[in-house]
Amino acid sequence: MKTYILLIAAFFVVSTRLNAQTWILTWSDEFEYNGLPDATKWAYEEGKIRNKESQYYTRERKENARVENGALVIEARDEDYNGAEHTSASLITQGKMEFLYGRIEVRAKLPGGVGMWPAIWMLGTNRDKGWPARGEIDIMENVGYDPDTIHANIHTQAYNHAIGTNKGSGIYVESPSEDFHIYAVEWFEDHMDFFVDGQKYFTFKNEQTGNDTWPFDQPHYLILNIAVGGAWGGKHGIDEHIFPQQMLVDYVRYYQQQ
Repeated sequence: MKTYILLIAAFFVVSTRLNAQTWILTWSDEFEYNGLPDATKWAYEEGKIRNKESQYYTRERKENARVENGALVIEARDEDYNGAEHTSASLITQGKMEFLYGRIEVRAKLPGGVGMWPAIWMLGTNRDKGWPARGEIDIMENVGYDPDTIHANIHTQAYNHAIGTNKGSGIYVESPSEDFHIYAVEWFEDHMDFFVDGQKYFTFKNEQTGNDTWPFDQPHYLILNIAVGGAWGGKHGIDEHIFPQQMLVDYVRYYQQQ
């Protein structure tokens, strides 16, 4: 499934050249095993978390998160569970791995159908600041009622959707639920660039005006999830005939600049 460059041992460091930058691969999960996601790399969000979403995020439940056939499977299901009408999983690296600058890339095939809201994103580790002051980096978001648009967004105290000022962009990707694509951010001290399959479609610059506009000089953790419904994903309802739906993740890789 994948062309790969690492992990015969725990950490095998390799250099590569991407988008005219020289990077060192320093952390990854290639999902070359079976069972629950690697507990040394992934934790879970649990419960009904945010955005008026329909799903209950479960913890260590193979029906919602498992590794098989060389890929991480995150599965959204139509089932009553702890007072929710759907289940799903949200995997996080919080407490396992923090990221500060570098290239984060994820090769994934997305779920499809009205009501789906898959995301690959990051939150600042400093919970004392709260959201959005601690920063949010949305590497990839997709909503099922607009299936061929991939979105990148950032959220800060000054720029966020709650006050209508968030910064972001979208790109057309034909049928991302049918094929794997590489979703990536390259994060520097003065800007971020966002890519799909190597094509840059959004840049966010550090205005040098402090934390309200750039909380991205602090570590963040990675989140992989499928939301069901919610404030954005559920704008056109939820098609109850599409379940189960899966996001397949071929690999997650983190590079640091040489």
